[in-house]
Amino acid sequence: MLFNSIDFVVFLPLVLLAFWLVERISYKAGNAWLLFASAFFYGWWDWRYLGLVFLSGAIDYFASIQIEGSTVPAKRKLFLFLSIITNLGILGFFKYYDFFVTSFCDAFTLLGSPIEPYTLGIILPVGISFYTFQSMSYTIDVYRGELNASRQPLEFGAYLLFFPQLVAGPIERATQFIPQFRRQRKFDLTSAIDGTRQMLWGLFKKVVIADQCAPIVERAYADPGHEWAIGLIVATVLFAVQIYCDFSGYSDIAIGCARLFGFSLMRNFAYPYFSRDIAEFWRRWHISLSTWFRDYLYIPLGGSRGSNWFRVRNTFVVFLVSGFWHGANYTFIMWGAIHALLFLPLLLSGRNRIHTNVVAAAKWYPDLKELGAMLLTFGFTCFAWIFFRASDLQNAWLVIIGMFKGLLEHPGQLLEFSSYILSIPTTSFIVIMFVVEWMQREQQHGLARIEIVLRTPYRWAAYYALIMMILFNSGEEQTFIYFQF
Repeated sequence: MLFNSIDFVVFLPLVLLAFWLVERISYKAGNAWLLFASAFFYGWWDWRYLGLVFLSGAIDYFASIQIEGSTVPAKRKLFLFLSIITNLGILGFFKYYDFFVTSFCDAFTLLGSPIEPYTLGIILPVGISFYTFQSMSYTIDVYRGELNASRQPLEFGAYLLFFPQLVAGPIERATQFIPQFRRQRKFDLTSAIDGTRQMLWGLFKKVVIADQCAPIVERAYADPGHEWAIGLIVATVLFAVQIYCDFSGYSDIAIGCARLFGFSLMRNFAYPYFSRDIAEFWRRWHISLSTWFRDYLYIPLGGSRGSNWFRVRNTFVVFLVSGFWHGANYTFIMWGAIHALLFLPLLLSGRNRIHTNVVAAAKWYPDLKELGAMLLTFGFTCFAWIFFRASDLQNAWLVIIGMFKGLLEHPGQLLEFSSYILSIPTTSFIVIMFVVEWMQREQQHGLARIEIVLRTPYRWAAYYALIMMILFNSGEEQTFIYFQF
């Protein structure tokens, strides 16, 4: 079930109304209803894959109880290992089996001994990378003594399957999220109204911008060898916009939806394209995943402690694993490697945390130095996005060659950039989005505190305009990009 579908428009009000009715009985009844509704929501795609979610959850539920109840280090480590190996095993089989088999056979082919790969053509379950990481981190937190193990299956099940963030995050931390299932929720009208605004802003970014950029990007990347350099450049810039609006749009809808039920989810995006270097970009992009890798991989590896060699190693491990987490393709590994190479000079020079504040704080616009830094960072991220978007390394190489060779042979194309991109109808919406988010860059989302900025008639006119743009641009339901991860 997609957030941008008629099905969800019907599903959400019914679930919300029933939730607040049963929540008045007890918070446990509310948890039970959320578990049922979330299972229905996920099963809408394919009910058979519900078994995987319940298998992962059941093992972690019992493993965490055994970990907490034991004082024997070996036993605690055994059940922690069981949790980790189960989650990574499920993820590895469904997401990476065909990739590893094909890569193995390709290696033998290069050595002159061709082997016919035996792949299973496995269909990737929606959200598997998200719920396995969320479930696994719960067991790790219990092992570390940061959280008491849940002994209520309905509570833990509702935590793991909570439908607003089940299939594409944010990847919630059990230490912050499970306590919200252990108390009575109270309906907060102010929070619900702001949550609705956040959902509206997320739908605007997804339907009006991301979905309209998608066909242009698809055409250019489908056959880059026959595309003009300016077309490839514009398509790459539009993909940067598309993936941001698609994924941050999902996160806005998920966070806003959770607020309707009285829950608070962690922030997943903080206007990353206003970053002044790659380190700041990663503090603002997919925050739940980057902090997950920081806390459960980078720091256990030693973090930034030790020699430069260890710091370089740990950085590359995290970025390469992060790339591979996104998909079974060498393009994602290359994408991670590029970001590692961009991040390392900042880390080794001790400049990776110089931009922790909001850019141009308390000012209307940035100075030339800040503007230049933002444009340079955006350019670097766009180059890396080529590998993220390309179907394979050869396709990425054709895009890069097409850009640079085309500009060298016909440098006048670059002068056509502005007229080319202005000819795209979506451009005006992209400009509106960036202007609004720049003005709200110190807020949680684009429509936060709009009641202070606009008087009531203008505010309702803005809501009406956004709804009309969403309805006008709604066509065939487009899935979210991160559903494939």
